[in-house]
Amino acid sequence: MAEKLIASNRRAGRDFSVLDRLEAGIALQGTEVKSLRTAGSMSLKDSYADIERGEAVLVGAHIEPYAMGNIYNHDPERPRKLLLHKREILRLGHRIAEKGLTLIPLRVYFKNGIVKVELGICRGKHSFDKRTAIKERESKRDLDRAIKQARSRNSDRDRD
Repeated sequence: MAEKLIASNRRAGRDFSVLDRLEAGIALQGTEVKSLRTAGSMSLKDSYADIERGEAVLVGAHIEPYAMGNIYNHDPERPRKLLLHKREILRLGHRIAEKGLTLIPLRVYFKNGIVKVELGICRGKHSFDKRTAIKERESKRDLDRAIKQARSRNSDRDRD
């Protein structure tokens, strides 16, 4: 199961709390797949997934047009259908109907030659949640730095 990362949504971790994750396929046109294989340039900034008329759709994802494409090139920001089972779509529809939940694409990758999207059921963070996360990250970084310095001092003493 070789996975090759195409794009990841780093802002999703900062702006949202991920409650649950799931994998979905994505229906792409030929030039979109060629573009992802050659250039590998895709942007998930400001993109989200939605349930429309019983289908899951990825909205706002940008795939660069294929350089060698001609009149058959794709629209870079077109809505793309996500491939999920009907039961999964219904379950997701009920979950995101809850207050404040949304479907956010976390990363896009090749899995055994097929393009997959990892979706997260997310809740938006408030500014105080973000500050708390920053404080925790900085304290963890300081702790790791102190441990590393203590280990280096101990290894220096052992050499003497």
